[in-house]
Amino acid sequence: MDVVERPALDGARAERGEAFAGFVRTGATLEMKAFTGVSGDAGGYAVPHEIDATIASVLRGLSPIRAIANVVQVGSAGYRKLITSGGTPSGWAAETAARPETATPVFTELVPPMGELYANPSASQAMLDDAVFDVEQWLADEIALEFAKAEGAAFVNGNGVNRPKGFLQAPTSAAKDGARPLGTLQFLATGTAGDFGSGGDERLIDLVQSLRAPYRQGACFVMNAATLARIRKFKDAQGQPLWQPSLAGGQPATLLGYPVVEAEDMPDIAANSLAIAFGNFRAGYLIAERAETAILRDPYTNKPFVSFYATRRIGGCVADSEAIKLLKFAA
Repeated sequence: MDVVERPALDGARAERGEAFAGFVRTGATLEMKAFTGVSGDAGGYAVPHEIDATIASVLRGLSPIRAIANVVQVGSAGYRKLITSGGTPSGWAAETAARPETATPVFTELVPPMGELYANPSASQAMLDDAVFDVEQWLADEIALEFAKAEGAAFVNGNGVNRPKGFLQAPTSAAKDGARPLGTLQFLATGTAGDFGSGGDERLIDLVQSLRAPYRQGACFVMNAATLARIRKFKDAQGQPLWQPSLAGGQPATLLGYPVVEAEDMPDIAANSLAIAFGNFRAGYLIAERAETAILRDPYTNKPFVSFYATRRIGGCVADSEAIKLLKFAA
């Protein structure tokens, strides 16, 4: 008997999307597992892959630190990472000499502070009933914008209390690598409080060279637009600007040959401010997050508006304090 091969059910994905749209508009039941098996949908639903992928894509565009840091997906809030403070010491000895015991590397447990990031946008039921209105895209955009603004600020200046700890909140010191405590970032002073002083281009070169060669592969500058505007006016001895615009679409501009990432949460140039960071953030900053975004639909609290309560658990902290250097506008 001939076997008829059935075509793939392409409509399955569309049906799932329509089911979620129905849940958003009217609260209709979805064929999806609740987070709790006790009270049905009281614990919220996992967002469909189409929605979650859209949120992640927009976050990468709006939260620049996420795009350059090391992002790991975790299954719980108790994420921990072991790091070692140095290599295994060694020594020289004659052929027949005794081999005394060498020191053992020290392991340190890294625990990024975690917090629950939430967004709670609302829309009227009349708007949700409008068939022309793209409910899913609106929901994704609203959540993405809220999450991007909050996490972008936390990755830079978060205090670590129920949120990530930003890299600018780490302890700082003028001591070089190997002489600072683990977790302390090195800063270089410009020599003038609140300004570059004379030889601003030299300060930037010193900042680049303070990062050891292995970290400079994949390093970038991080600053806000106002600071970048100052630097774009710098010229070398031949009158050529230090800042070079991108020659291809989608590629960042460069400063001294390294990409420049604009993060509006970085401070402006002021006395004692840490307005410029340079480093390999893939090695230097760790972001730990739960992959799922939970959404609760609430049509009762604020009638006639329907609220959509979305949450995601995110943590972050400095992972390698030798991979990020800071320029401090101080004497």
